[in-house]
Amino acid sequence: MRVLGGWIALTPEVSAKLVMGRHVWDNAQHADALGRRLPELRAQAQISESANPAFVACFDAIEEAEQPGETVERLVGVYGVLKPHLLSTYEDHMRRVNEVYEPPTRRILARCAEDERRHITAGAAVLRHLVTSPALEMRARAWQSRIEQLLAAAGGVTGAGLPPAVEVRPTTAASLSDDPRELIGLEHAGATLTIPADLESGVDQLADALIALDQERLRRCCVPGMELSESVLAVLTGRKVDSHKIVALARVGHQRLVKLRLQGPDGAIVLVSRWTPGQDGWRAAALDVAAVEAARPD
Repeated sequence: MRVLGGWIALTPEVSAKLVMGRHVWDNAQHADALGRRLPELRAQAQISESANPAFVACFDAIEEAEQPGETVERLVGVYGVLKPHLLSTYEDHMRRVNEVYEPPTRRILARCAEDERRHITAGAAVLRHLVTSPALEMRARAWQSRIEQLLAAAGGVTGAGLPPAVEVRPTTAASLSDDPRELIGLEHAGATLTIPADLESGVDQLADALIALDQERLRRCCVPGMELSESVLAVLTGRKVDSHKIVALARVGHQRLVKLRLQGPDGAIVLVSRWTPGQDGWRAAALDVAAVEAARPD
């Protein structure tokens, strides 16, 4: 829950950002249910400790993928390794737990396992959508191998060894709450959506302020309290850009996601901005770096 929640703002791809956001709530419910169950089993409520230092190292490695261009590693670590392992652990525990006096635990784990199957299916679909080249395939395989080795060295989340793997078959009718087809489709929604004139004006003003690095104008374009991240400031101060173009648009509820390309002699910077409407018009609520492209030789 904590890891996915922390990655949402760091993930520029719309499909990956949304699949993480929609699974954070489920994982929060899992953590709450398991934590409430602990005192009923004569343990401290809401207390979680790692089985051993090796599992801490495994989890630290999963969290390393924090750069905008490391979405593939994030999805592999959570949806390719960690969640399948949790599913196997839940299923293994349900097979071994006493059926007479542990029905509440079995019910909690059954719900967790059902959600994890759905999460794994959705995450795998988004990962397949994003792995579009042999180089990305190699990165995904290498990262999965690394995390799997660390997990095995730790003996899994329990420290007692890896349970038998559970096969996760793709579902034919995913829940609409995280249907990967819906999430992936949002990345291509710009072809059918028309950008409102006042939103387009706001995006133009934001782009001009970014090109000029005018902090006062930037504040007027953004929701109160929003500050540019260090990653955005770093790419803007390191490259000369002098023009901009809106290259994609998606709707997320009442908000809009706008992909903006800043172009100049030093190359291009692609930014993903999230806009929210208010009484004084559209304002940017978030801004992330999606890609940085070097200048092409003449």
